Amino acid sequence: MLDHVNLPVSDLGRSKRFFEEALSPLGYRLVMEHGISGAGFGHAGKPDFWVKQGAVSTAVHVAFASPDRATVDAFFDAAVAAGGRDNGRPGLRPEYHPTYYGAFVLDPDGNNIEAVCHSPEG
Repeated sequence: MLDHVNLPVSDLGRSKRFFEEALSPLGYRLVMEHGISGAGFGHAGKPDFWVKQGAVSTAVHVAFASPDRATVDAFFDAAVAAGGRDNGRPGLRPEYHPTYYGAFVLDPDGNNIEAVCHSPEG
């Protein structure tokens, strides 16, 4: 079980604004800012996704669980409106499994940020 993820970003302010908007449909909020750890996002007061000023090397893929397909759609719209680049519009990805519904957006540093719902529609 993961406790948290820390993603290095080239511009903390820009990435903080992007993730505040992009993750809002998933119920994530900026929970904490720390001089060493950066900006922590999560819900119920527990940050589990952090962005921190640092050297960006190879892009990573982070997938956030979504309760339903409509929330995946809302994540995609919010992330693109926040400046993310389309890396896979919301839709079924049967190559993973029959009910895998995901959307992919590249953040300001080129990281592949995904929202995914594994449940059948309805």
